[in-house]
Amino acid sequence: MAIEPVTELGARGALRLPRARVVPLSAPPASYTAAVERYLTGAGIAKSSARVYQISLTTWGWMFAGEAAPTGPARRGAKPPVFPLAAIDDPVLPEVLAELAAARADEMDADTVNRELSIARKAIGWWQRQGWVSVDPTIGIERRPAPPDRTKALAENQIADLWRLDVALREKTFWKMLYESAARADEVLCLNVEDLYPQDKRGRITAKGGATEWIHWQSGTAQLLPRLIARRTRGPLFLTGRRAPAGTATLDVCEEAGRARLSYRRAEEIFEENTRLVANPIASPEDIEDLDGWTLHRLRHSALTHDAENGTSTPMLLARSRHASVRSLERYARPGVDAVARHVAERDPAARRKG
Repeated sequence: MAIEPVTELGARGALRLPRARVVPLSAPPASYTAAVERYLTGAGIAKSSARVYQISLTTWGWMFAGEAAPTGPARRGAKPPVFPLAAIDDPVLPEVLAELAAARADEMDADTVNRELSIARKAIGWWQRQGWVSVDPTIGIERRPAPPDRTKALAENQIADLWRLDVALREKTFWKMLYESAARADEVLCLNVEDLYPQDKRGRITAKGGATEWIHWQSGTAQLLPRLIARRTRGPLFLTGRRAPAGTATLDVCEEAGRARLSYRRAEEIFEENTRLVANPIASPEDIEDLDGWTLHRLRHSALTHDAENGTSTPMLLARSRHASVRSLERYARPGVDAVARHVAERDPAARRKG
């Protein structure tokens, strides 16, 4: 954004102090949707993060247009409203936005709400620097407190139940790779067939922040991968079940199969739907529509927690998690439910007498 000084003559010919006039660095995009695309391609957003940013900014698009964002099944296939980016500068928007954001926060978990708010503010800040918008209408919206969830790490029997689910080969391979590699779901979904080194049980991913790094898996994934890849030599590793729609980015289409890359949103939906009964073992199958399943992130969290319980060193945990700070490992250093159960059982006086 360029600042151009403007000098004006005041009353009786006196010179007024220069005032700043915002001169856009480039022509503003015609619509909010176009502004989102310009942000994702121009702000250096990592390929592995772009999908999450796209989903969050689409959600905010509904609210910037003064409408409630769809949730749950209604979100799939819903077309966001079309409106000019300049609508963000509407002086009445902050009040409307605060009400819509508060209503959404009552339906969604705090981590999701806070992540979406952070992404929206990053995009607005970038648009402001381009000179396309003047204000940030989210300023009055506060982050939601997110109490720590001590049950994120799945127990060993829950992991075993997960592997016994009757699901498609794609899901079996994806979930195994997430748990065995402790990688982020969006990183794994961005894998291409040519990024794999099956003989070494590793793959090259674009990590959070844009760095190119390795992830490593074990025999479970190694046994499934050849069947998933079949004879393909290039293109997205995890594909949708239908042909790619017109307009899909070339990088997200497998030329050999004609299908598109599986999206994070759809992968999350499939995992959540399939784990509802496993996550709620005393529930009845008739109640499945009212149950909540697990999130994909819990596989990464579980893998790193189990590593820590088994005595994995801090340097190795840092390498596995690809965190930059030891402090970030604190969430995994807390013993999980199985470790605590073993500790209590080993100190049970009645159990010792039986032995």
